[in-house]
Amino acid sequence: MSTRTDSGPEAQEVRPGPHPTPPKRSGFTLRQRIWRERWVYTFIVPGALFFLVFAYVPMLGNIVAFQQYSPFRGIGGSEWVGLANFQAIFYDPEVLTALRNTLIIAFLQLVFAFPAPIALALLLDSLLSNRLKRMVQTVVYLPHFLSWVIVISVWQQVLGGGGLVSDVLSDFGVGGFDAMTNPDTFKLLVVAQSIWKDIGWGTIIFFAAIAGIPPDRYEAAAIDGANGWQRIWHVTLPGLIPVATLLLILNLGNILAVGFEQLLLQQPKVGADAAQVLDTFVYFRGVLGGQWGIATAAGLLKGVVGTILVLGANKVAKKLGGEGIF
Repeated sequence: MSTRTDSGPEAQEVRPGPHPTPPKRSGFTLRQRIWRERWVYTFIVPGALFFLVFAYVPMLGNIVAFQQYSPFRGIGGSEWVGLANFQAIFYDPEVLTALRNTLIIAFLQLVFAFPAPIALALLLDSLLSNRLKRMVQTVVYLPHFLSWVIVISVWQQVLGGGGLVSDVLSDFGVGGFDAMTNPDTFKLLVVAQSIWKDIGWGTIIFFAAIAGIPPDRYEAAAIDGANGWQRIWHVTLPGLIPVATLLLILNLGNILAVGFEQLLLQQPKVGADAAQVLDTFVYFRGVLGGQWGIATAAGLLKGVVGTILVLGANKVAKKLGGEGIF
């Protein structure tokens, strides 16, 4: 069938083109497609089993938060108490102390520890000598592989009562210095230890992001007369925003996990008022104290808060024009 148009002095005949051919189905069922790609799925099995066994199956243990749990009776034989465990932790002064310390340390880590790898990556990128750049990156990367027992021992030998700094100050007539047992500055000490241990690990990610920025952007900025600081501000930092946003959203999920082993090892010297956090509370109240229901309720609340923070930060990132993580 043809149509005619009257847009000109002479009518033009317009013939419709052929209809597009719909895509053909492969003809394979889901089971057949899985079998055809069975070797690809085989590589997924170990990772899937890891998360299933060590991440998703343990979540079923959160049912203990609603019970007066006894290891001898098990989950099936323990008495159900509903929300009594959650009511108990809200009126427990030890929980309030642990929550306050957790929030303070988490805030300090977010303010100081999170931007530290970005600053170090920018510093390494500004070095002209590749040899010096690799050497510095290797040195700051090594502490990540040390356990917290070794890290705290090293800091004790430097900042402890009989450490290097104390001996130097004693030579100048200043005695009694012991930063490792001072509860007033303990939270800042925890953040400094975290930065010293993990700054090199985070720098690798941001350094790779800097390497992925197209060089022509720096050339264009230089042609426009931008100096070094202006190129960092207008080219490098905008190139790091997607990676920084992604890591920030992921870190918010663990913002209340401020370092169990690190704080547990130092708590005897500074006291529970300064070093008690939610993770150590769960350990002392549940594993050592036997109050499994209250400890599980505290851990469950921490997980719920982390989930809410991740969902909220992801939504805010999308509203601000970012991509988010899902």
